[in-house]
Amino acid sequence: MSRLESIDVTRLRWFVAVAEELHFARAAKALRISRQRLSNTVIELENELGTKLFVPGAQPTRLTDDGRELLGEAKEFIARAAEEPEPEPVTLRIGYVPGVTVAKWSRIWAERYPEIPLELVQLAAADQEQALREGRVDMCFVRLPIDRTGLSAIPLYHELPVAVVQKDHPISLFDEIALTDLSDEDRQDVESVDAAAGTLEMVAAIGGFAIVPHSIARLHHRRDLIYRTVTDLPGTEVALAWLTDHTTEQVEDFIGVVRGRSERSSRSKNAAPQPVTKKQAEPKSRKAPAKRTPAKGQQRRRGR
Repeated sequence: MSRLESIDVTRLRWFVAVAEELHFARAAKALRISRQRLSNTVIELENELGTKLFVPGAQPTRLTDDGRELLGEAKEFIARAAEEPEPEPVTLRIGYVPGVTVAKWSRIWAERYPEIPLELVQLAAADQEQALREGRVDMCFVRLPIDRTGLSAIPLYHELPVAVVQKDHPISLFDEIALTDLSDEDRQDVESVDAAAGTLEMVAAIGGFAIVPHSIARLHHRRDLIYRTVTDLPGTEVALAWLTDHTTEQVEDFIGVVRGRSERSSRSKNAAPQPVTKKQAEPKSRKAPAKRTPAKGQQRRRGR
């Protein structure tokens, strides 16, 4: 059995690219990956094989005798692998509920892991937990609370609630309000964020107000409506969740991206993901934004 059987073919291809180019930066550019990631892969390969493949500190880059030997073996191994049927491509399916923007994390993932595409799946908030448990997505950006039995979750951010009213409403004079400022208004109940668009259309048509998370108000923005932060209502928590038993290497890599872990940081292979606790899920306090002073002669009033 070849000593290369346990080594991923992609890592061998990357080694061959550096060995033939004898320049890490040019090889990384040709492979469309970062130089740091390529260097880390070579170091991991050297540690796994227990030998140096490139002469330490050599300028220009030079192979060691073991490196030249491996180059020949790797080319033969890659050629044989190319004759075998291609396995199904690995993808990571990421679900997200209304109001969550995943563009930043998707871009970082594409830069670091171009060989593993992300499949982004938009889900209704009512379907977030079931999609995870049925395996339709590997991970999901969810709105808490959810039944966390068998799930791990990382709370990401706290979202403030806003009141949505018609654009000529008196609360347009302020940056933030209390719920009592709307005590004389009819409240249009939002059954769930999935139904928010219809509720806001009703507010635009007949008046009153609706309370929704800030991102939902942005998502369904209309020119005939405005929204203002409500300071005396609890907000919502957005978290990244996945099945604890399905914590794969790709899942751990995506967690690192979302947590802002740098590419140089090493992932802890033995750290078990921890389910989110009730304390973690509680809304976090956030410093209120500075209030805007109303125009001269205008005073804030409670109710209408």
